[in-house]
Amino acid sequence: MTQVEASESRDVPLYASSPKIYPQKVAGTYRSIKTTLLFITLGIYYFLPFVRWDRGPNAPNQAVLIDFARRKFYFFWIEIWPQEVYYITGLLILAAMALFLMNALAGRVWCGYLCPQTVWTDLFFWTERFFEGDRRERMRKDAGPWTFQRVREKFLKHSVWLIIAWWTGGAWVLYFSDAPTLVGKLLRFEAPPAALIWIAILTTTTYVLAGFMREQVCVYMCPWPRIQAALTDESALNVTYRYDRGEPRMSVKKAAFARAAGGAAGDCVDCGQCVAVCPTGVDIRNGPNLGCIQCGLCIDACDAVMRKIDRPTRLIAYDTDVNVARRLAGQPEEFKLVRPRTVLYAAVIALVGGIMVFTLLTRSDMGVSAMHDRNPLFVKTADGSIRNALGVHVVNRQGVLRRFKIEIEHPAGAQLSVVGASDNNGGEQIVEVGPDQVRELRLFAVLPRGDSIPSKQPLVLRVTDVATGETTTIADTFFAP
Repeated sequence: MTQVEASESRDVPLYASSPKIYPQKVAGTYRSIKTTLLFITLGIYYFLPFVRWDRGPNAPNQAVLIDFARRKFYFFWIEIWPQEVYYITGLLILAAMALFLMNALAGRVWCGYLCPQTVWTDLFFWTERFFEGDRRERMRKDAGPWTFQRVREKFLKHSVWLIIAWWTGGAWVLYFSDAPTLVGKLLRFEAPPAALIWIAILTTTTYVLAGFMREQVCVYMCPWPRIQAALTDESALNVTYRYDRGEPRMSVKKAAFARAAGGAAGDCVDCGQCVAVCPTGVDIRNGPNLGCIQCGLCIDACDAVMRKIDRPTRLIAYDTDVNVARRLAGQPEEFKLVRPRTVLYAAVIALVGGIMVFTLLTRSDMGVSAMHDRNPLFVKTADGSIRNALGVHVVNRQGVLRRFKIEIEHPAGAQLSVVGASDNNGGEQIVEVGPDQVRELRLFAVLPRGDSIPSKQPLVLRVTDVATGETTTIADTFFAP
């Protein structure tokens, strides 16, 4: 290699930086859908912590609250305890299956309409256009010199971005504490350090990701495009350039002359509007692309051009490559929304959702769990009796104090002693559990001396609400020599 060639090789960058994207404002069906969903999702996120829900005395009245102090998750009338972590597992399964189903039906439609990165980036785009103008104006200003007007616009834009980002971080911490109380503490500069730290973290991430990184999050950072590409199939609807209609591309005048002469002329006039409005800078006419988030804004832009030149709309549409090939072959279009994978995803969603609803509707407001001592499993007392020790948790999910009676159903003849229980005249073991609390008890089951005590036999405890008579049982093992 010569010295000149070596010098040229060193000048070649290893990484080509992405060009700045200036999405153009567009109006249409899919833009309206995105705007509606933006207001709905942001409205829920920002204001839901202030919705109240009366749960009675001794309980928080915030409708949605993750209460670390009480170790509970409140969602309107639903209360999830730490012992019910399987509901969180169910929610994760439902979320995954819903995402898979959306992908099987319409590709990355989640990314285009509901992904937080898309929603907040869209909001930041609106702010940018409000202060700096639309695509061409922003490009002209960025290419020109710095002026007082430009500095003023940049300052106002970034100030509003920071306010939105701060509000985003502040709204998040409101889900972990009583919202009005925490807002008051923030205004009085009395908020706890943990809240301030998380507000700062989420303010920074929102400002950077939505204001600067934008499409790079979708293209480089997010793993879902790669997963989605592996899960999709030829029947999934995707934003598609219908090249059977669009090619060959030419200007309006040339297309008119070609059609008049009986030649081939596509509807695409190569105006580039589909690229100008794309938030990730994708040219959908080049085929499926990892950067396409299926937002449909290119459809709105193309439809507007088609209406101006008096050509049919939906040159770009939610379609499949299979249908493009079928139209080229003179065959009718075929949409297969109901197919094995969509039925499977829907069935899993229905099954898991049904199980969760059933368990929520049938679960008891009392619960008992037991853990047998492991070392030793049993103790032989001086009089020959066999004693087993257990740790028992009694759960009271009501907002009032309750009294529970604990008894042994099996083995027959066993005696029960509960540390901390009140022993009434009948020898019953009564324990009190406060409202919305879990009480940990120490329990001893003693079986008198006998000639035929098996080494293992069922140990069944019965817990009864003294006031209502509601009963639950729990089984363990009674160990002996």
